[in-house]
Amino acid sequence: MLQVHGVVEHGDERGRTLGFPTANVAVPEHGLRDGVWAGTVRLGPDGPERVAAVSVGHRPTYYGKDGARLLEAHLLDFSGDLYGRQVVVSLHVRLRPQRRFSGSADLVEQLRRDVADTRAWAAQDLLPG
Repeated sequence: MLQVHGVVEHGDERGRTLGFPTANVAVPEHGLRDGVWAGTVRLGPDGPERVAAVSVGHRPTYYGKDGARLLEAHLLDFSGDLYGRQVVVSLHVRLRPQRRFSGSADLVEQLRRDVADTRAWAAQDLLPG
């Protein structure tokens, strides 16, 4: 499991407009692989932990290879303002590589599958016992 500690930053709010709001955190220099991950986000050092679908990469659908590299975490079943909050993002399972989609509709369809895959991972791997 890989962990990223950081502060939630303002982004371009594209995830929000697509129906998948994200907590944006700067990507550290150490070896995170680009892709979509099933993971968790801890809100603050001692706060609650939430299941999240996490994207690491350059957002190729909108920015090609020239976009800033970013970690974007979509916290499942969460609504609230996280801007400026310290979080710990844990990347547990890499679901797929980053890829460019032909447009927003295709990306949203894939994001739905990513969320479903993240829920399936959480149901299997996060059950007590």
